[in-house]
Amino acid sequence: MTDPTPARGHLKVLLGYAAGVGKTYQMLSEAHDLKRQRADVVIGYFEPHGRPDTIALSDGLEIVPRKTIEYRGSRFEEMDTDAILRRRPQVALVDELPHTNVPGSARSKRWEDVHVLLDAGIDVLTTMNVQHLESLNDQIWQSTGVRVRETIPDWILKQADEVVMVDLTPRALLNRLARGVVYPPERARAALENFFKESTLVALRELAMRQAAYTVESRLPEEESPHPAPAAPGPQGQERLLLLLGPDPSSAALIRRGRRVADNLRADCLAVYVSKKARFQDLTRAEQERLERHFNFARGLLIETRVLEGSDVAETVVNFARLHGVTQIFMSRARKRGVRWWFATALVQRIVNRARDMQVTIVADRSGRRTAA
Repeated sequence: MTDPTPARGHLKVLLGYAAGVGKTYQMLSEAHDLKRQRADVVIGYFEPHGRPDTIALSDGLEIVPRKTIEYRGSRFEEMDTDAILRRRPQVALVDELPHTNVPGSARSKRWEDVHVLLDAGIDVLTTMNVQHLESLNDQIWQSTGVRVRETIPDWILKQADEVVMVDLTPRALLNRLARGVVYPPERARAALENFFKESTLVALRELAMRQAAYTVESRLPEEESPHPAPAAPGPQGQERLLLLLGPDPSSAALIRRGRRVADNLRADCLAVYVSKKARFQDLTRAEQERLERHFNFARGLLIETRVLEGSDVAETVVNFARLHGVTQIFMSRARKRGVRWWFATALVQRIVNRARDMQVTIVADRSGRRTAA
C-alpha cells in the first residue's frame, strides 16, 4: 500500500535587494524553461507593476485566477491557494513572498500560503527582497530611515531548498528607474526619496550578497564550511545564546539581533523574562501585553521562551544560563530616564560581574534617534 502523503515540495527563492532588479522576470523565464522541459507550471500569483517586458513574458503560461475578497467596502485580489491545490500543478510561481494578505483571507501571510502548497507536494518558485527579512529590520531602518512593515521570519529562507540572488548594479538599476522601466514617473520620484539612493542600494546589495552566501554556507557540513563557527566553551562545543527580555519596546530589537547572531553561529537561542512575583504581578496589564507580544515574536522566529521567577534578577538569569550551557547573554541597554535607567544599568553590571564565564552583549536602544517611514 502506497503512502498517500506526498513528498514536500521544493522551494526556490529568487532574492533581490530592490524592486526592478529582475526577480519576477527571472521567475517567468525559468517557468518557460520548465515548460519546455514538459513540466506542469502555473502562475499562482504574479505582480507585473505595469512593466511591459514582464507582462509579455507571462504569455503562454497558465494563470490560476485570483480570489476576490471584500474588506471595508473595497474589493481586493489575493492568491487563490485552494484553487492551486485543486489544480495540483508540479510547479507554482508565487511573486512577492513577504506580502500580507487582506483581512478575511484564510492565512495572514503569503509565505503561509506557500507552505500549504509545499506541504501538498507542489514545488514553488518565489521572489523577495533582502530587506524583508525580520532579523534585518532594525539594521535596514538605521541605515535607510525606512521601516519595512512586511517581513518574514528568517527560518523560511533558511529552510528553502535553493536561494539564488538576482543581481543588477545600483547604477544600472537607477538608469532603469530614470527610463521609467521600474515605476511610472510619479512613483519613481517617491522611490528616489526612500530606497533608491545609490548609497542605500549599494548597502542593500551587499546585504543581499551576504545573505545569499550565508544561506548556501549554512547548508554545508561544518567541516566543509569556508568560515566554520568558532568552538565554544559550552557543552559539546555548542554556542547557546540567552536573550533577557522585558516589556520595553527595545526587546523587539534585541530579539532580532539575537536571532541573527544565533543563525550566524549556528547556535541555540533562548529568550527569558524574570518575574519577581508570581503570575506577572510585578507588571501592569499594559506591560504584560507588551511582554506577551515579545514572546510571540520570539516564538515566531523559532526562539524558545521561558518565564523565570526570582527576587534577584541577575542571580536568577546567570544561574539559569549556567545550568543550560549558555555561552552568551544578550541584554538591552535602556535609554537614560532617571531612576529606572539607574536600576537597569545596575542590573547590567551585576550580570556582567556574575557571568564571568560567559560573553555579555549589551544591545543599545536607538529607537529615539530614528523616524518611522
